[in-house]
Amino acid sequence: MRKICIVEDEPDIADLVAHNLRKEQYNVGVFHDGESFLESLEDELPDLVILDLMLPGMDGLEVCRMMRSDERTRGTPIIILTAKAEELDVILGLELGADDYVVKPFSVRELIARIKAVLRRMERPQDEELLRFEGLSVNLKSFEVKVDDSPVELTYAEFKALKHLLSKPGRVFTRQQIIDGIWDDEYRVVTLKTIDVHVAHLREKLGKYGKFIKTVRGVGYKFET
Repeated sequence: MRKICIVEDEPDIADLVAHNLRKEQYNVGVFHDGESFLESLEDELPDLVILDLMLPGMDGLEVCRMMRSDERTRGTPIIILTAKAEELDVILGLELGADDYVVKPFSVRELIARIKAVLRRMERPQDEELLRFEGLSVNLKSFEVKVDDSPVELTYAEFKALKHLLSKPGRVFTRQQIIDGIWDDEYRVVTLKTIDVHVAHLREKLGKYGKFIKTVRGVGYKFET
């Protein structure tokens, strides 16, 4: 069974989400603060985390930052579930490495659909299919990216954006086309600015190869070899 952890300080919301996830045959853990959740990671790593931002003590953004800075949890999918709906909040959450962002009040059905979509994306078939450019390699099946044989940890959205650009070098993709290539399900509320956030992180993580992702002003991006 897939293990999903809910980090939510409102008992009614935590119980509602947990109940519906258990109906979907997920193994569910519930935590009402960030500290106890992070301590639990020493014993068992979840397959996905649903994370509130406004938590007592350590807030959700700090929890997200700590997970992304730890090698063991860097690749664990995180869906932020919060009442903070301002665009700056969404961008900040994505900047820290969240894979999706759901605003309260929310549809349980939509949340479960997003969870299933993220988990499907994280599946790792063994067959290799590679995209290469000089010392940059992208394994489309195992979701592994290497720069000069050193592994690079990307979020799912960053990986899909890179795949989109590198699959057709020289082609200009609009921000909307990149959004459609990353979030290929109907449950998404994404602004064009979120793509700029993902591309900025991608450039930084790719090191010397980040410069090949070119901005086409007023349009979008391309990978220029």
